[in-house]
Amino acid sequence: MTQKPSPLPQGSQAQSSALFDELLVVLAQQGDRAAFERLYARWNPRLLSAARRYAGDGELARDLVQECWVGIWKGIGRLKSPQQFRSYAFSVLHRRGSDAIARAMKARKHETGAAIEAQSCSPSQDDRSALSNAFEGLPPDQRLAAHLHFVEGLTLAEIARAQGIPLGTAKTRLFHARRKLKTALSD
Repeated sequence: MTQKPSPLPQGSQAQSSALFDELLVVLAQQGDRAAFERLYARWNPRLLSAARRYAGDGELARDLVQECWVGIWKGIGRLKSPQQFRSYAFSVLHRRGSDAIARAMKARKHETGAAIEAQSCSPSQDDRSALSNAFEGLPPDQRLAAHLHFVEGLTLAEIARAQGIPLGTAKTRLFHARRKLKTALSD
């Protein structure tokens, strides 16, 4: 009778995943295109999810992620610590996207004369819809901080690095985001 290997504990799986990402970063820094493609395959869904939280669903989020990957490709050789890839990737996303998002939001408001409309969801998705609407009601910087913390699990220090802000500002953004989300979800 063969024995099935026991699954790794949750923390060990996350640790293994982080180590694998570090290996891929080191190989990509050495010019290994296949390693970069693997890194892309592993991280693109997470970056797209963050871009959607930050920019809304649609073409803008996809364009933002593509610009992000161009920035990552150009700058990965300068990343001194491969274990910081997670915060590095989100900081590239933030830098590449903040100006583009601000311009797009101004253009949409100018064209329509109103704020961006919330997505419509089926009644069976009430909770998801409420959470999505609550996130959409946050200012972009608070929305990204909340996404990085609650969805991606980044620490305050990593959020500060990703957004290129002081630690105190990251704390403040997350504090205000939490308060606004709580208010929006309790209504």
